[in-house]
Amino acid sequence: MTNRRPIGIFDSGIGGLTVAGAIKRILPDESIVYFGDTAHLPYGDKSKELIAHYAVEITQFLLEEKNCKAIVIACNTASAAAYEALRDTYKGTVPVINVIDPMIEEVIADESLRNLGIIATKTTIASGVYQEKLSRRKPSLHYSALATPLLASMIEEGFYNNTISRAVLAEYLSDPLLSGIDGLVLACTHYPLIKDEINAYFEGKVKLFDSAEVVARKLQGILEKEDLLDRDGSPQDHFYVSDYTAAFEAATRIFFREKVKLELCRLGLDR
Repeated sequence: MTNRRPIGIFDSGIGGLTVAGAIKRILPDESIVYFGDTAHLPYGDKSKELIAHYAVEITQFLLEEKNCKAIVIACNTASAAAYEALRDTYKGTVPVINVIDPMIEEVIADESLRNLGIIATKTTIASGVYQEKLSRRKPSLHYSALATPLLASMIEEGFYNNTISRAVLAEYLSDPLLSGIDGLVLACTHYPLIKDEINAYFEGKVKLFDSAEVVARKLQGILEKEDLLDRDGSPQDHFYVSDYTAAFEAATRIFFREKVKLELCRLGLDR
């Protein structure tokens, strides 16, 4: 059995391309349709209601116009704001995967962890979503959450694997909140691009939880379980954005690790 329909992936911008890239590495025969809502980034300063509106419109596009067989919300903010609504709306129709719950499952299943660190954008940390889920599901685990607001913009500007990124990382990772951690959640889809630098800072002594890899493996398991894998190969990928600039297209190479062609698709997102 095979299923040639594509996997739908969306994000507020292009950071979710790290998730798309991980999915392509783990599931190379699958086609993907990626939608970056670049006209409305960042989602972090939007209301939950408005983010949910955007997410519903994008999901409808991916399902009704692109005939996707699964939806991946490759954005922490959209996952927190819209996942439950999308899951309930499309329950029994298509699987909907967010970037938060697979990470929580990965962490709580690791019995070696005692002292966990979480780094993310200000918005994600302020939402308390990781803290609430970890406290409820594994109260014995000690954790510390640290906002690292410069990292996402630093990466988008191409500053990683250099002296600037190492200096910024050292400033954040030396924070007393992260003292003595044995695991670190990279709770932003930009952060896989600096995973090696973070690992080097901790000299390989801290286990890193990479959201892109975790979500890709979760998706693989769901597609296998529901007999939705495409085993025929010949994938065809499409990348849409709601607002196009040459800078966005240039940055896609950073996140996806290969050149992609962006297609403009505004949908009916503004209201």
